[in-house]
Amino acid sequence: MKVLKFGGTSVGSVDSIKTVISILEENLSKGERITVVFSAMGGVTNRLIEIGKMAAAGNTEYVEFLKGVEERHFAVVRGLIPVKNQSSTFAAVRGLFNELEDILRGVSWIRELSERTLDLIMSFGERLSTLVITEILKSKGVAAEFCDARQVIRTNATYGMGDVNFEVTNHLILEHFAKSPALQCVTGFIASTAEGVTTTLGRGGSDYTASILGAALEADSIEIWTDVDGMMTADPRKVANAFTIPSISYAEAMELSHFGAKVIYPPSLQPAFAKNITLKVLNTFNTDFEGTFVQKSANGKEYVITGISSIDEIALVNIQGSGMIGVAGISGRLFTALSNNAISVILISQASSEHSICFSIDPKNAQKAIDVLEKEFATEIGLGHIDGISVEKNLSIVAIVGEGMKKNTGISGKLFSALGKNGINVVATAQGSSELNISVVISKSDLSKALNAIHGVFFQSETRSLNLFIVGVGLIGGTLIEQIRNQTQYLREEKLLNLNIAGLSNTKKMLLDPDGIKPENWRDRVMDEGVKTSLPAFVQRMIELNLPNSVFVDCTSDKDIVQYYHMLLDASISVVTPNKVANSGSYSEYIALQRTALQRGVKFLYETNVGAGLPIINTIQGLMASGDKFLKIEAILSGTLSYIFNNFGGENRFVDVVKEAKAKGFTEPDPRDDLSGADVGRKILILSREVGVALEPEDVKISQILPGNCLNAPTVDAFFEELEISNAFFADMQAAAEARGEKLRYIAALENGKATIELKTVDASHPFYTLSGSDNIVSFTTERYKDRPLVIKGPGAGAEVTASGVFADIMSISSYLG
Repeated sequence: MKVLKFGGTSVGSVDSIKTVISILEENLSKGERITVVFSAMGGVTNRLIEIGKMAAAGNTEYVEFLKGVEERHFAVVRGLIPVKNQSSTFAAVRGLFNELEDILRGVSWIRELSERTLDLIMSFGERLSTLVITEILKSKGVAAEFCDARQVIRTNATYGMGDVNFEVTNHLILEHFAKSPALQCVTGFIASTAEGVTTTLGRGGSDYTASILGAALEADSIEIWTDVDGMMTADPRKVANAFTIPSISYAEAMELSHFGAKVIYPPSLQPAFAKNITLKVLNTFNTDFEGTFVQKSANGKEYVITGISSIDEIALVNIQGSGMIGVAGISGRLFTALSNNAISVILISQASSEHSICFSIDPKNAQKAIDVLEKEFATEIGLGHIDGISVEKNLSIVAIVGEGMKKNTGISGKLFSALGKNGINVVATAQGSSELNISVVISKSDLSKALNAIHGVFFQSETRSLNLFIVGVGLIGGTLIEQIRNQTQYLREEKLLNLNIAGLSNTKKMLLDPDGIKPENWRDRVMDEGVKTSLPAFVQRMIELNLPNSVFVDCTSDKDIVQYYHMLLDASISVVTPNKVANSGSYSEYIALQRTALQRGVKFLYETNVGAGLPIINTIQGLMASGDKFLKIEAILSGTLSYIFNNFGGENRFVDVVKEAKAKGFTEPDPRDDLSGADVGRKILILSREVGVALEPEDVKISQILPGNCLNAPTVDAFFEELEISNAFFADMQAAAEARGEKLRYIAALENGKATIELKTVDASHPFYTLSGSDNIVSFTTERYKDRPLVIKGPGAGAEVTASGVFADIMSISSYLG
């Protein structure tokens, strides 16, 4: 014997009921002895409640609503029962609706809807669906019989959630089935008192009906047929990567169900647990899938936790005071008072000092709980022994569940680390001594982010994921996206990393999609689906999405964009950028960004601020962290100026080299922007700050290369004319350097707390002497590298190397996630 239960979505339409019938016929064709339990058609119970309330309020529109419910059932009869057999079924259905109309008319007259009457009204949902499906089976030649569960399941007179009298119920079930060989089609959810008054079994009561029947009949298994592939590792509506749990223990299922997993209903497990009956959670719409097996003990598992569950909205009540410390009976009085007033407690947490107790409840009971407790502890509050009772709303509970937690260390650490790295504050926490469950209370706004972050750590730790929001998709940003595209397969297969581009913005359009924008077609999507760019809106939407492991990538040189860095870091979003503006502004702003990132546990990375793809800042930070001290920094930090002075000399005149550099796109449109040394000044300022020297922009001393007539020329063309006139000025410098066996180099230096930039000459012993092309070079003299400086050299400009430097920063964040 096995019991099959079909939920509301399974019996919600003609097509779905066809599938149910085929499942039953397949079982019968195999000679299986089965009993089947049906819920009301999907949405009908809620509609009946609504209709009852409308009638009680005197709203006559309930009549039209009721006709809609009736038509749904008639449509199923017309769609699945042959015409010649329809009339008797129509009559039976019509009879039930006549009865329901009479009840609703009475409710409308007396303007009252008691819980007892509401139970009776709700019972029609299951009675109607089960009647119709029984008649469908009979029309197909199946020996089926309608079984009204009110005849076999007895409860007390607690309406809305009756307590089952199992001694009487089990006797009635066995008696009924002994004399009824036909396939029993049983109404779920409903029962009756000893006096025959209709009751219900509470939310999810159809599952309970199946479990009660299964236990009484000592069934081999109980199958819960629903619209998902079994119990999931997390709510698939909130966690896209959630997957089915193949096997789960009774205890784990009970914990997950208590904390919000709605596939099965907690009390439905109890009768099955007592008889050690296997429950199977299966998908009506994917019958080939094996679903989830719920047993006394689960089979071997791949993961240390079984699943993550949540309660979307709770209120946290806190009672505290020094008068509670060491006083016996406070907890007893507190929870007795709540119990006496039918206030259910979901989670409890108490400080070891006994100074405070907090507990979570349904928000609708929050004010009632305050009133009850203020009355219970009025004396203590009046004497000041209890400071007061407070409530905090808009909170959620997240629970990780699994018997594997008993055997593994570090589970709590992984949980709180995942939350902390994503800026999710834990308001309260609780863990049972069974080590089966760790629960945390968090802000409701962080629920989806928390579920995804935790799921990633425990179930996808081998496939880490970063959500990238890229602003500036021109040369550098576009190159970065192309590099990501080229590396996608490698990163997934070899590094087990998924880079999800969740947002893109250029100067005209922006597009945000948390499900991802593929690197292969990003331009088309931004063009076709993007909306007008608004940086404030982009940042706000990014924060609202609240995706775990988010990274803001600023590939612009925009001075205004940096004002959002604080907001982003404060929202626990890492920032990666080649944009030098933020780090080369005021020192206080630089420090504030560093501290915000540190406090929020996220990263602010800007390796490409100084040397494009060269590992300059990472090297400094590594040396500083290991205790080395910087004595001197010398650097050539402009690829443009490096190219100019590496090619100037011999027959190459200075003016001609500058023109060539401009023609090749190495310089800004106005080469004076490079030759002024302003950009180099920002870079040496950043390096100074990285080694602990608190300089302001005006502290950097820049010696001008160009004569005044060149600097003051009104146009670029005029500048080149003046440069031609001043050619002898540069030729003389070059000739003097060559005469000494030296070369001209534009060097930024930091020494004795002072930053300078000037055109110098270096001899063959200097590491900068052999520099060629447009390479950058940095020389670090430290306590450890005093005799032979540490030198870093390589390409310091260009979209490819800059984008790869940004890419490297992104990769370092993925490593930080673990």
